[in-house]
Amino acid sequence: MTGLWYAIVSFTLLMFVVLEGFDFGAGMLLYVVGRNEAERRVVIAAIGPLWSWNEVWLVSFGGTLLLAFPVIMAASFSGFYMAMFLLVWAMLLRGVSLELSGHIPDPLWRTAWYLCFVASNVLLATLVGAALGNVLRGVPLGPDGKFCLPLFTNFSPTGHVGILDWYTLSIALFILATFAAHGAAGLAQRTAGTVRFRCMNLAASLSKLVLAALAIVTFETWRIRPDVFSGLTHQPLGWLGLVFVLVGISEMFAGLRHGHESQAKRGSSTFIAGIMVAGAAGVFPVILRSTIAPQYSLSVYGSAADNHGLAIAIVWWPIACLLSIGYCLFIFRYYRGKTRPADDGQRPY
Repeated sequence: MTGLWYAIVSFTLLMFVVLEGFDFGAGMLLYVVGRNEAERRVVIAAIGPLWSWNEVWLVSFGGTLLLAFPVIMAASFSGFYMAMFLLVWAMLLRGVSLELSGHIPDPLWRTAWYLCFVASNVLLATLVGAALGNVLRGVPLGPDGKFCLPLFTNFSPTGHVGILDWYTLSIALFILATFAAHGAAGLAQRTAGTVRFRCMNLAASLSKLVLAALAIVTFETWRIRPDVFSGLTHQPLGWLGLVFVLVGISEMFAGLRHGHESQAKRGSSTFIAGIMVAGAAGVFPVILRSTIAPQYSLSVYGSAADNHGLAIAIVWWPIACLLSIGYCLFIFRYYRGKTRPADDGQRPY
């Protein structure tokens, strides 16, 4: 039962990263692929109807983590206090920028909100990457099961670490590049004409950068936490994650080479999903690894809720999950196809 709930928690986080990864990446590229006001409004229209629905999976992740692993939830949310506030403020700023940028047709007004929109997406992608890096590296858990992370300490990934060090920063940059490539591929699928052409070229360049970054962070992870790879190879889902990574890379490059933007977007989604599955399998069963002493680490088996409560929750959770997936499919089907300038309307989303 505990392993099943770990898989469920990982699934909700995977859905958030894959779906919101497109929004973050596309938002970062607003000024790169949109060279004038009309093109930038096309990019906004491609993101606008979808971004708020994708954030539902972050709420689902937090709720499921609280239900299944309350000890992990309490330790991580208090320990990542600064990062959580930055995340919440960046999400608020992104939403406000997206909603208000089209209200007044004034260049100064729109430029200010566009810059806020780009900056908040860059910050959000960096925070997500740093958070994933902290899970892989570990946190300074003490004997009381608590920790507090400053922004940085001595930039070393051992001992009393901070949110950022050379390892977590490299993971953050890798996720930043991955989201940018994912956003470019998704925008190519959602746009036409010159914007699509720029997105396809940008996605091709960024995909090569992502592969190089993947090799670097894989080596760094092997140096920092070699047990991730032994855990990955001993878990069936770990092998599935590796297959997803390889299939995603092949699909992404094949789609970009032949000009099939849907295939490229599908490949980038599969690649990100594979990274998440492989990472979840690699760290299992230790969710929060202590960088101070291994015996202080928190595992899923020692942090899970009562089995009776988990057994009851497993009855209603699939219903809620199916409703969420069904609604997401409806939204994506309703807003499928290419975005045109007339679809924007410069209205709140």
